[in-house]
Amino acid sequence: MITGELRNKVDKVWETFWTGGITNPLTVIEQFTYLLYIKRLDDNEKKKEADAELLGLDFQGIFPEDKPQLRWSIFSNMGPDEMFKVVTEEVFPFIKELGGKQSTYAKFMKDAIFVIPTPSLLARVVAGISGILQSVQTDGKKDTLGDLYEYLLSKLSTAGTNGQFRTPRHIIDMIVRLMKPTPQDIIVDPSAGSAGFLVAAGEYLRENHGDLFYIEGLKKHFNEKMFHGFEMDGTMLRIGAMNMMLHGVDNPNIAYRDSLSEQNKDTEQYTLVLANPPFKGSLDYDSVSDDLLKITKTKKTELLFLALFLRMLKKGGRAASIVPDGVLFGSSKAHKAIRQEIVDNHKLEAIISLPSGVFKPYAGVSTAIMIFTKTGAGGTDHVWFYDMKADGYSLDDKRNPIEANDIPDILERFENIEQEQDRKRTEQSFFVPVDEIRENGYDLSINKYKEFEYDEVEYEEPELILEKIKKIETEISYELKKLECLIRGKRYE
Repeated sequence: MITGELRNKVDKVWETFWTGGITNPLTVIEQFTYLLYIKRLDDNEKKKEADAELLGLDFQGIFPEDKPQLRWSIFSNMGPDEMFKVVTEEVFPFIKELGGKQSTYAKFMKDAIFVIPTPSLLARVVAGISGILQSVQTDGKKDTLGDLYEYLLSKLSTAGTNGQFRTPRHIIDMIVRLMKPTPQDIIVDPSAGSAGFLVAAGEYLRENHGDLFYIEGLKKHFNEKMFHGFEMDGTMLRIGAMNMMLHGVDNPNIAYRDSLSEQNKDTEQYTLVLANPPFKGSLDYDSVSDDLLKITKTKKTELLFLALFLRMLKKGGRAASIVPDGVLFGSSKAHKAIRQEIVDNHKLEAIISLPSGVFKPYAGVSTAIMIFTKTGAGGTDHVWFYDMKADGYSLDDKRNPIEANDIPDILERFENIEQEQDRKRTEQSFFVPVDEIRENGYDLSINKYKEFEYDEVEYEEPELILEKIKKIETEISYELKKLECLIRGKRYE
């Protein structure tokens, strides 16, 4: 999280947009993102130029040599009117076609519009962003830019359309660390939003497999083939794609797609699913891919997405998805069918129950994390349950930091999951045999299996309690009479 001076600088730029007439938070973030990206392009170019000069190598950059005005370091020093003309007529069209008109980047940028209306507003915003990124560069933390972007996204303080809401960064990070992406993985988020899961997976790989960037094949895989995200909202699509690029993924596979429709033909293409799909209620059967309906005939998106994960994953592929609690215990035929499919025909590994305040202020919905592996041949022998009570933040709308935090315990116990075999049902985590789950109609709610310990409380005999009450009443009456005499100036005898 960003704090102090940096947060104030971001707030000031946000206020500049607001007072300049751009008041839609999503629009502010989109315009903010374009400018952040333009600045980062120039910063990265400078670094590559310096490296090439140090090594005595020729360097061919992305900026044309005859158009230095496209670079942030040049146009940011222009007067407001000249800057506005250069950015609107040259810089923005340049970034829209970066990589060629047929590139993935150009495709999701084709509908992008630069809406900053006046030279004075642009000049103030550019100056503010320069100050922000200067603070980021001197902050000393490698993830400050990601935190900054996360803070921008946190300003989307209401749930989006279709039941979408932002997944908190620390929950995303926990899920990624549970799944431990590898340099060979092909990762997909079919409801990518701002690409938080994909960004976190990339950061995890940078931290734990930094050597992949020195192996040409793996480096190319990381930049071009590892990350896939689908999104139906055009604005979020652009924000997600630029979020990936701001985090160092050169050519992310971010595309406009309704993942549940016939438009999505992906079958056994990915090794890892990371997702928090929208829980928007019901769809028409006509708008859902037929092969998903064969797994579970339902109109509920939260069930259809689980069927989709199974179809998209290669055998041996893994999935970690946030699901509403209803998925775990719903009694409809469709609910039971998808749970039975995962338990009997694949390998269900874990259910982590999340506290209901995790997604506030966006939503108070109760959720869980479901982790499973696609096998096509069963493999579930026992399921690990964890009752998460705290995530390091208060569970009200303010979400202030607190000391209580189960995330480190979850990560450690999942890392050493076989040692959980002897844990009692009264503890925070425990195993449940698959046969018991089947006997309970494939119910996967933790409260179905958790045992509670009740402390025995002994009370005094009623007669004794009554005597104590009478004694207290006598003492109160005595003190009231003393007070009354004091008020009247009399002595109480």
